[in-house]
Amino acid sequence: MRALVVGSLSPDYGGCVLRDIETPRPGPGEALIRVRAAAVNFPDLLMTRGEYQHRPALPFIPGLELSGEIAALGEEVEGWSVGEAVVGGARIGGFSEYAVTPVSSLRHKPRGLSFAQASAYGTAYLTAYVSLVRRARVEAGEWVLVHGAAGGVGLACVDLARVLGCRVIAASAADAKLEVVRAEYGPEAVVNVTGGFREEVKALTGGRGADVIYDPVGGDVFDESVRCIAFDGRLLVVGFTSGRIPSLSANMPLIKGFSVMGVRAGEYGRQFPQKGRENIDAVWSLADKGLIRPRVHAELPLTHWREAFDLLSERQVIGKAVIRPDL
Repeated sequence: MRALVVGSLSPDYGGCVLRDIETPRPGPGEALIRVRAAAVNFPDLLMTRGEYQHRPALPFIPGLELSGEIAALGEEVEGWSVGEAVVGGARIGGFSEYAVTPVSSLRHKPRGLSFAQASAYGTAYLTAYVSLVRRARVEAGEWVLVHGAAGGVGLACVDLARVLGCRVIAASAADAKLEVVRAEYGPEAVVNVTGGFREEVKALTGGRGADVIYDPVGGDVFDESVRCIAFDGRLLVVGFTSGRIPSLSANMPLIKGFSVMGVRAGEYGRQFPQKGRENIDAVWSLADKGLIRPRVHAELPLTHWREAFDLLSERQVIGKAVIRPDL
């Protein structure tokens, strides 16, 4: 099979090489998946540099999320059949023509989603669900300010908050991206954060500020979010795509009466296994019912993996870029 192999760690993907390697065989409790689509996520890029918390041994095949069809089953596997369309998640392996994954990580692909949409769905929407439902305990009618609203996790939050009945303010630094979000997802308002956004957020919320702020950006965006959060608000720390990890003086949440909450959706499920299963069931139930709309920005063949990586690293993606090994 053909696969993208990381042979060495490099800041510019210099250690990534497309190779023909032996197709793996599934072991007990595993399935071999013919990969039809694999979404590109920031952790995939970080792992090629050795900058992610999970650091697989070299060489490895990156790719956290995939969808495809079961090509073979290992021993001790029940309830699955060869040929079934599935969605899977693993820490590595998706950027290849075939991938082995535990059957415990598999779900049936929702019929309403294409293979590309299905591969782009799980991680982003699970992050949004844990953020809004488990951590912020958001209520219908609350104002939710979503930073990085055109990115994978940001757009998922815009979409889910809409489903939950919230009033959504989609924020980004690019007007063109915001117009796409406005046209396709219908937030209450869009805000360009360039040059500041707190006064506009306060005006939109009648001077109160946002009840929930979803921040995968960090840096200056976090600093200014502190200035436009409502009393009893919840500021969700999701990531630091800006490159700067901000700090906060403890007197600010004291005076303004808000909470700062870290969000690690995967770790939440590991710490609370029952709630983790409930989270995943809830997320995929939304997909099965057709209530959500994951957006695929581009579908590229495996030979164009570098273009897919660049789209994400250069902030050109609205939603998700997807690699299609079957093209």
